[in-house]
Amino acid sequence: MTQTLAGSPTTGLHPSDVTGKLPSAFRLGLVRGGLEIKGFFRSPAAVVFTFALPIMMMTMFASIFHEKVAGAGVTVSQLYVAAMLGAGLMSTSFQAISIGIATERDEGNLRRLAAMPIPRSSFFFGKLWLVLATGVSETLLLLVAGVAFFDLKLPHDPAKWFTFAWVLLLGLIGCSLLGIAMSSVPRDAKSATPIVTLPFLIIQFISGVYIPINSMSGWMQNVGAFFPLKWMCQGFRAVFLPDQAKMLEQAGDWKLGRIALVLGAWCIGGLILCLATFRWKGRHDG
Repeated sequence: MTQTLAGSPTTGLHPSDVTGKLPSAFRLGLVRGGLEIKGFFRSPAAVVFTFALPIMMMTMFASIFHEKVAGAGVTVSQLYVAAMLGAGLMSTSFQAISIGIATERDEGNLRRLAAMPIPRSSFFFGKLWLVLATGVSETLLLLVAGVAFFDLKLPHDPAKWFTFAWVLLLGLIGCSLLGIAMSSVPRDAKSATPIVTLPFLIIQFISGVYIPINSMSGWMQNVGAFFPLKWMCQGFRAVFLPDQAKMLEQAGDWKLGRIALVLGAWCIGGLILCLATFRWKGRHDG
């Protein structure tokens, strides 16, 4: 029996193969990703909080506000479901990954991992696999609930599903990288949850998740447009809502090209932030 990157026993991967070469960072990342996913689903509290909260919020708002939107061909409930897809993705990426890494850093796990003779990038690959698994699962649950209870219509046009795929992928990558960078802000594990959750909650309100985008004041729309969540929500509305609903957007159009540009910029900017700010040691470690 051998040891994994995290120090737990496994029979899946030996530190070196028969040629004496270390496994690649990508292969090690796959192993770490499997361990991260197993660890996540072995924590019932984390699973319930991650998956249940977005569904509960969507159900509450979509049940309270369900009238038709004049001229848009949709109900307010459908607007909420489409927007909650973006919020759910950001919850499983930005929020979960930043709090999780901050906790691991405070417990000394990152410091021990950094001292091991393995590529450090494998740690981040593992986190991205975890985010991909939880993000896709969250999205599927929200779609099922939206279709079953709130009259969300699944598109028949393959081009819309292609849009869905790249919005999901760019959103997950950008929010994950932003979450990794944000993990360096809290001083310790105890302060991580409030420090990360408060800005995430504010971003949801100014990004059109809980308040329809056409009901918000201009300055709120402009501030929200700086963050990726607004563009993720807009992209999902473009996929699941009819074309006449684009009249509700700030620009009166879906602006798919701009969505791709902004989310791509957040992927690049998030990577730069990670490289500039990420710390393997806690502040009390010196």
